[in-house]
Amino acid sequence: MKKFIQNPVTRRNFIKKSGLSIATTTLVINAPFIITSHAAPDDPIKIGLIGCGGRGTGAALDAVNAATNVIYPDSGYHTEDAKEGAKVGAKNVQIVAMGDAFEDRLMASRQQLQNVGMEVSRENCFVGFDAYKKVLSIPEINYVILATPPHFRPQHLRAAVEAGKNAFIEKPVAVDAAGVRSVIESGELAKQKGLTIGAGTQRRRDNAMRELVQRIHNGEIGDIRSGVARWLLGELWYIAPQEGWSDMEKQLRNWEYFNWLSGDIIVEQFIHSIDLMNWVMQSTPTKAVGIGGREVRTDPVLFGNVFDHFAVQYEYPNDATVFCLDRQTNGCANFIDDEIIGANGRASFAYIKTGYKNKDGKSWRFRGERNNPYQEEHNELIQAIRNGTPINEAKQAAESTLTAIMGREAAYSGQEITWEAAMHAKQDFTLPKYEFGSVPVAPVPVPGKYKFE
Repeated sequence: MKKFIQNPVTRRNFIKKSGLSIATTTLVINAPFIITSHAAPDDPIKIGLIGCGGRGTGAALDAVNAATNVIYPDSGYHTEDAKEGAKVGAKNVQIVAMGDAFEDRLMASRQQLQNVGMEVSRENCFVGFDAYKKVLSIPEINYVILATPPHFRPQHLRAAVEAGKNAFIEKPVAVDAAGVRSVIESGELAKQKGLTIGAGTQRRRDNAMRELVQRIHNGEIGDIRSGVARWLLGELWYIAPQEGWSDMEKQLRNWEYFNWLSGDIIVEQFIHSIDLMNWVMQSTPTKAVGIGGREVRTDPVLFGNVFDHFAVQYEYPNDATVFCLDRQTNGCANFIDDEIIGANGRASFAYIKTGYKNKDGKSWRFRGERNNPYQEEHNELIQAIRNGTPINEAKQAAESTLTAIMGREAAYSGQEITWEAAMHAKQDFTLPKYEFGSVPVAPVPVPGKYKFE
């Protein structure tokens, strides 16, 4: 069996602060199966995991950790319904099936689940490009986690909704305009079926950021004039190819470095800051211009065809301008810090300090206990399933993904890209077929030569 090597210092570990211990979770393994998309307050949530890499396994563990001790922070911006949901508590959460393109990755994930007391039967572990279909075919599953490389997420979400499953889809939800449109359509279909779709844009479930956004919307820093979004980190993990790997396997195991799989770093990584800006602006941008390139990760064999830095300027309908900086380069200062500048002050969204100061001398800083937004995602989605009050974040996540794609295409082409042009673009990275074999790599985009269609 091939050994899967991944850097243990991930972006999730960099910003995640967990307040609950998986080791103390009480699991109800022998609870009766349910066969509908909805669950009563004391019914089990049966989860199918599709995509068993580090991101999928982390999401599965967060969902398992929602089995007990759900805590909603005592914030004035939480609803009474949410507080009441905390009293009920999320329980009986079980992973019952898993699917991945690679057996070694699936088995490593399965072992991590076993380490916290969650047994997934071998017969419910599926390998291959069609593994998602086999997971979705299990009747008792009422919640699926979609965490394959971003390229596959629109297809898997559509299949999940058609199968009548509630879904958690990791960000970004697509890599091209065709995928964005598909996700929006799946969201509309989910509404008709009364299904919940939650997205991995986890900043919207950070209790400090929720409160600060609400204060901005309440006018505490005045009308929004501009924003600055910075996501400046070092290089990510890389898995050395092994003898006998096909082009497809090499690319899937290092999917971050191929834009048809990841969408490039501005889509795959920077979407967190972009989604925050859309959230604060309560809209999507009208146009984007940008620059970017490869200064350090230039070897196409090792690093595919993605850029290692972007700088994009977005214009919003309220005449606000947002400046975005994204970088993955070792040896440089690393920080994640986003700011909103208003007519009467400025606000800072940082994992160390979240707050604002205005020109009247008034300031506010979040000083409460920071929640774990990664787990809060699953706490709230599970509660929505049990309450029969669906959450649907498909369109929101798709629009933030398209905003990131706009920036990518602006930098790739050197042209101004409008929202309408991005939404109706012909670009579609779908392959004729999915199998382990030859997959040509598109050349690295060159601004001024690359054509946006």
